[in-house]
Amino acid sequence: MRSIWKGAISFGLVTIPVKLYSATEQRDVAFHQVHREDGGRIKYKRVCTVDGEEVPYSDIAKGYELPSGEMVILTDEDFADLPLSSSRRIDVLQFVEREEVDPIYFAKSYYLEPDAQGAKPYVLLRDALESSGQVAIVKVALRQRESLATLRVREGVFVLETMLWPDEVRAPEFPFLEEDIEVRKQELSMATSLIESMEGEFDPGEYKDAYREALQAVIDAKVEGREVARPAEEGPEEPAADLLSALRASVEAAKKSRGEKGAKAASGKEAAEKKPAARKTSPAKSGAKKEPAKSRGRKSA
Repeated sequence: MRSIWKGAISFGLVTIPVKLYSATEQRDVAFHQVHREDGGRIKYKRVCTVDGEEVPYSDIAKGYELPSGEMVILTDEDFADLPLSSSRRIDVLQFVEREEVDPIYFAKSYYLEPDAQGAKPYVLLRDALESSGQVAIVKVALRQRESLATLRVREGVFVLETMLWPDEVRAPEFPFLEEDIEVRKQELSMATSLIESMEGEFDPGEYKDAYREALQAVIDAKVEGREVARPAEEGPEEPAADLLSALRASVEAAKKSRGEKGAKAASGKEAAEKKPAARKTSPAKSGAKKEPAKSRGRKSA
């Protein structure tokens, strides 16, 4: 990994120099716009809508459009006077219980690595924070934007998770929230049973991006020059008669799925433990002696 930022965690009077790394990456299949006839890349020119002339990048500024359609043009000098911190510090503001921070505020995750001289205070703060069960609320300036963030520990490393500001989270204003929708006790009980039947330990390795894999297979087929096989289309499922029936069917399907997985696992284990018996050989008609019993018997487990 390549660090994208260098700074320091400011914790009281303690300063811990760190490097910042992106903790996640999108594994999507990237495409370019190309000319269908010859595969040439499509490029775009920066053209002014007023005079129709192409504009060099050095002459491009940032503009804020007013409701009237007028444009306010901002220069580099305007941005230079803004109160954006340039100290490259991650300022610890307070510590809170991790359950108090709604995950909807999280934007992007980063790893923090200590510089050589900051390893000991880094480990000290890491261990103290991990044992407290809390997360640190911090403020940091990244890419010309100041953000709130949380600092937590994951696999022995600090994870900085930038957060949205409160006014960036939309309120869920939907009509059904104002309606008086009655849920019957039997339906609630069945929904609870469905949840219980699908409980398990979360293992992200059990899931995969089937669409991305199928798309990559299509691309590989194009490269190899072979025909692309199309999967058979699945027929539409019959809709359930009502909510309770749908819940009951879902519970039964979940239990059946759990049972089949359990049966397969058990049968596989039994097959591995049980070894096949040795084939019995009949004595030759020519009067040859039988093999000793110990060479024909079942092998010891």
